[in-house]
Amino acid sequence: MKKTLLAMGVLGAFSSLAFAASNVTLYGVIEEGVLVEKAKHQDTTVQLRSSFDQGSRWGIKGVEELGNGYSVGFILEQGFGVDDGNTSNGNYTTSSGFTREAFMYVNGGFGKFGAGRTGTLSSGAQSNTILTGWALGTGFGLASWTSAIGTSFSRVNNAVAYSTPSFSGLSLHAMYSNGIGDDTNKWSKNSHYYGIGAKYQAHAIKSSLIFEAVDNKGGINNLVGNKLNGDTAYVVNFGFEYNLGSVTPMFAYQWADQDNGKKTNMFGLSAKVGVAGGDLMVGGRYLFGDDDSIKEGDDKVRAWNVAAAYVYPLSKRTAVKAFAGYADGSKAWKDTENVVYNGYQVYLGLRHSF
Repeated sequence: MKKTLLAMGVLGAFSSLAFAASNVTLYGVIEEGVLVEKAKHQDTTVQLRSSFDQGSRWGIKGVEELGNGYSVGFILEQGFGVDDGNTSNGNYTTSSGFTREAFMYVNGGFGKFGAGRTGTLSSGAQSNTILTGWALGTGFGLASWTSAIGTSFSRVNNAVAYSTPSFSGLSLHAMYSNGIGDDTNKWSKNSHYYGIGAKYQAHAIKSSLIFEAVDNKGGINNLVGNKLNGDTAYVVNFGFEYNLGSVTPMFAYQWADQDNGKKTNMFGLSAKVGVAGGDLMVGGRYLFGDDDSIKEGDDKVRAWNVAAAYVYPLSKRTAVKAFAGYADGSKAWKDTENVVYNGYQVYLGLRHSF
């Protein structure tokens, strides 16, 4: 019995050493909470909500050193809902498997080059995003920078991405998707994503400028930006942050132009403040423009929202989150029965990472 236990211990030790040598990491995030919300002309609802801020996920990532400064790595990440355990974060032709990211890359003195399914440059998600300038990020419901009032592109399939090394804090980034859902058809019948951007991060400053476009050639099966076949969407995002120590003020701006659709400007002022051992995030933003897809009545659109969130760490891996936000739309969005445009949300949740 003692020999058996000893043998098992030795084998376990060698197994651990082999696992460490391959530099493979299992990780994840679980977030669940209670959300109270009311949209205009709708009933107040109380629900359990998974991933209100950070998406619940598990993943595997690894890197192998090739020598001479070169390495090969991968990221495989699956999203899920804590409420029911089902797969989440699927879009286009991806609905199961590694819905959040499936990406392989090569790193070296030339920079980083990779391919697979990943988040776009301004998505605020996954390993290739460079979005900055909004304290509430791309979570927290109606306060998300990528909520429906603006224009954003989430994850895309069949992507290739490249980023340069950092030159005194400045790096350049480019991404292309050969078909945001499927690229098995003729090139002219696939929807394509194009993105270029620059990020600067040095000393107290963090900033990014991103230009993106989706041509929507694939039609309704590859719907992007709420437009159909042939309606190209162009988006520019600019963000700036200045870390003053306990306070980090931020500014964000988005310009969007879609053929036969929204043409909008969106501004955001926000800040991250250290309070009582946690982080307080506050922000307000305003959008104005028009929507050519509105065929009757006023095609002018207006929206604004204000929000505050507080994240308090109970440990290195666990935190409590509280949030409150209010949104209001006017002109063509005055009576939109969606909490992102008109309504409020209050949330209390728990996040654990591993």
